[in-house]
Amino acid sequence: MPEGYPLPDDAVAPVRSVHAPPPGATIPNHYAGCFACGAEHPGGLHLTAVAGEGVSLVARARITGSHQGAPGLAHGGIVAAVMDESLGFLLGMLGTAAVTGKLEVTYRKPVPIDTDVTAHAVCRGVAGRKIYTAATLYDGDTVLAEAAGLFIAVGEAHFAPYLGRAAGTLAGRVSADDVAASIGRRVNP
Repeated sequence: MPEGYPLPDDAVAPVRSVHAPPPGATIPNHYAGCFACGAEHPGGLHLTAVAGEGVSLVARARITGSHQGAPGLAHGGIVAAVMDESLGFLLGMLGTAAVTGKLEVTYRKPVPIDTDVTAHAVCRGVAGRKIYTAATLYDGDTVLAEAAGLFIAVGEAHFAPYLGRAAGTLAGRVSADDVAASIGRRVNP
């Protein structure tokens, strides 16, 4: 696992929420229309995540032709999206609504399309509202990318002004109530 951003002196070990899925259980996605994890997004990554021990997880996604940048290869932004979403799923395990403050991705190898990728992600520490995370992306045993993420706890009210916009993006298949309920679950907000 990459070191990630340096932990400040006041950082404490992350505490897994009592509401987090048990190790080995699938972590529910936060919104069906999410590009990265939503099952309803037609061109999305459809990333899934399984809870690990402590505040860790394993996430999986398939890189398809829809995610192509250079011919035959995933766009670098797609790789970053896989990393951001994998790290973001950790927030639900903490029971915290948060947003990405900083994401640094180190690309180690090109990611071909039609590849199943696996991300191993862990929460390294918490300091006030700052949540420090890290992940490694693999194709089998080959390291494709590493990421360091810094998330900022914001509270669920942060998302409220945008709920109406979210409901309209899936042509009526998902309502504002569905979006609000997903945030209320506090899983990967």
